[in-house]
Amino acid sequence: MSLVARHLEENGIPTVIIGAARDIVEHCGVSRFVFVDFPLGSPCGEPFDSDMQSGIVAQALNLLETAAAPRTTVTIPHLWSKGEDWKKTVFTPDQPFLSQDQVKNWEARKQRYRDQKERS
Repeated sequence: MSLVARHLEENGIPTVIIGAARDIVEHCGVSRFVFVDFPLGSPCGEPFDSDMQSGIVAQALNLLETAAAPRTTVTIPHLWSKGEDWKKTVFTPDQPFLSQDQVKNWEARKQRYRDQKERS
């Protein structure tokens, strides 16, 4: 979505991204970004919490109107009600969703990318 937002911006259509993967979204250089520290797939808040969801969307619309500079990021202060245990399965050196062969392939691809980037 970040690259689509950049394309739209380049063609005169203002955008705002609501998302959780801050490092990725900011690296892509979107114009306006509302960061929520929630599990992936839940950028607008918790299921069935319409007050939270409405508040996040309102923040995004406000940012669309008020951002004073490119690459503006606003962090939403909401906390995930079930705590932060979800981060243990995401931010870990282990890859719990991959087999050992898949982990080796993933690490090899990462190294090829680093090597290629270094040569550029």
